[in-house]
Amino acid sequence: MTDINFYLASRSPRRRELLQNWGYRFIVLEASDNDPEVDETALPHESALDYVRRITRTKALWGQTLIKNRSLPSLPVLASDTTVAIDDLILGKPKDSDEAITFLNRLSGSSHQVYTGIAIVDSRGKLHEDLSISTVHFRKLTQNEINDYVATKEPLDKAGAYGIQGKAGSFVLSISGSFTGIMGLPMTETALLLRKIGIPLF
Repeated sequence: MTDINFYLASRSPRRRELLQNWGYRFIVLEASDNDPEVDETALPHESALDYVRRITRTKALWGQTLIKNRSLPSLPVLASDTTVAIDDLILGKPKDSDEAITFLNRLSGSSHQVYTGIAIVDSRGKLHEDLSISTVHFRKLTQNEINDYVATKEPLDKAGAYGIQGKAGSFVLSISGSFTGIMGLPMTETALLLRKIGIPLF
């Protein structure tokens, strides 16, 4: 365990890949039957900003509880959550293909926001947080394009029903903000937060 920097409280392959590409060493924490995952249901009247902050913080604290319950070595826990919002409407992961189609029709020809929170619980139990906000503008999509994209299954496990690093990159006219944040983990902010708790990139 001495060469491991932290635990990652996320199963997202995109977050894992981003961290690995930058050379971080970590262990992924996964829920078991005895450790249910975090409920990601939005609260009534909760804004997208408040939602993503709450879920990110909850995931980090969940990870800290998990390592204590499993008697794992004490290391920082990194968690992140991403949500897409348009006109204050939160678009999480679609529950099925029909909802994915609905989401993409809503995003077509419009600008929307992508909120990605980062939270780290350090080895002393102190919480450190940051947030990335990006704006993405989609070109107008045809119904056939939307249907064909959803048929690839790519959007079904992604907030807002699209992955900018995948085929949906062809839908994007412009972005303002963090590309990796839109993918699921804003790496500049993450590196700065990790450095703050004594885990430098170099």
